Amino acid sequence: MKIIIAPNAFKDSLSAIEAAEAMAEGVLAAVPEANIELVPVADGGDGLTEIVLKALDGQQVKANVTDPLGRPIEAQFCYLPDKKTAIIEMAEASGLRLLRSTERNPMLTTTLGTGQMILSALDLGAKRILVGLGGSATNDGGLGMAVALGAAFLDDNSRKIGPIGKNLSLISNVDLSNMDARVAQTTFEAICDVRNPLFGKDGAAYVYGPQKGASAEQVEKLDAGLRNLADILRKSANLDVSKLESAGAAGGSGMGLHAFFGAKLRPGVDIVLDLVNLDDALENADLVLTGEGQIDWQTAFGKAPAGVAQAAKRHKVPCLALAGSIGKNVEELYKVGITAVFSICQGPVPLEQALKHAHQNLAKTTQQVVRSYLSGCASLA
Repeated sequence: MKIIIAPNAFKDSLSAIEAAEAMAEGVLAAVPEANIELVPVADGGDGLTEIVLKALDGQQVKANVTDPLGRPIEAQFCYLPDKKTAIIEMAEASGLRLLRSTERNPMLTTTLGTGQMILSALDLGAKRILVGLGGSATNDGGLGMAVALGAAFLDDNSRKIGPIGKNLSLISNVDLSNMDARVAQTTFEAICDVRNPLFGKDGAAYVYGPQKGASAEQVEKLDAGLRNLADILRKSANLDVSKLESAGAAGGSGMGLHAFFGAKLRPGVDIVLDLVNLDDALENADLVLTGEGQIDWQTAFGKAPAGVAQAAKRHKVPCLALAGSIGKNVEELYKVGITAVFSICQGPVPLEQALKHAHQNLAKTTQQVVRSYLSGCASLA
């Protein structure tokens, strides 16, 4: 029996590689003779750098940057010298995982550190830069990234404003005259893990602001700020980003990379699944197992498990998903190829405890899921 194990990271507990190893334990406990293949994946969020380094045998580069609150940290990215290509994971410098729960506030966070990583890649001679946009702690519309490369955002009095979420509504002018000249000579691609628009009820602030620490009032202010930035760009640069798919990725950073760096916005899972050769692995497979920290209706919008499921569906292989928690309307996932979704939690437990025992719970649940699958196969035989 050939089983493909292709999970995304379980946020705050397991990397995609660690999750795959835990699931492998469970599979082998149920079917010791199984032929298993580990294909950990990412969609632009947490774990992208680790997976790409492994898949492409890239060079790990460390850069001194700032975290979402401006504190000095060291971040890493992948560089391919022969292709002059850098793959940067926003979560490394501007990620939610870098903040304590009490520090989460997208009104105050910035993508400046991600811009500093881009600057480091340019200094290495990169001519193509891919930026993974998942897992961010920010809602600054990509202002921080642009400021790191020389852009300035001005208020009504022509004063520079700080590149943070709460200042989006203060912008009255965008000055790109001092932007690093190398930006125009470099190809940028934004690896997006969601397809949300920039603003509105399905936009960056309303959908993702609360999980980044925003209150209902702050969500409204952030959304209004993104609308203001879009309006400024439309008037000053004749650039309409109001309906741009994935513009809302990473708190509007999808839009920021497109507007200030000329980036193409691409579904991250498509890029990663090509890199890890998932289609090749699926040849003659009997079962696919995927998963991530939380699965809900949003998973269908470009998240890694949905991409894995769609690939499995093309190969007519059943796909089962495991998650730390299951949210609303998972029935929507059946359309993309996920056969069923299972929670790995053994019962009602505090989040801290669930995260602590994620490896053990994932292995145990995987064993039970595979046993159930085999039982169903036997009853149909």
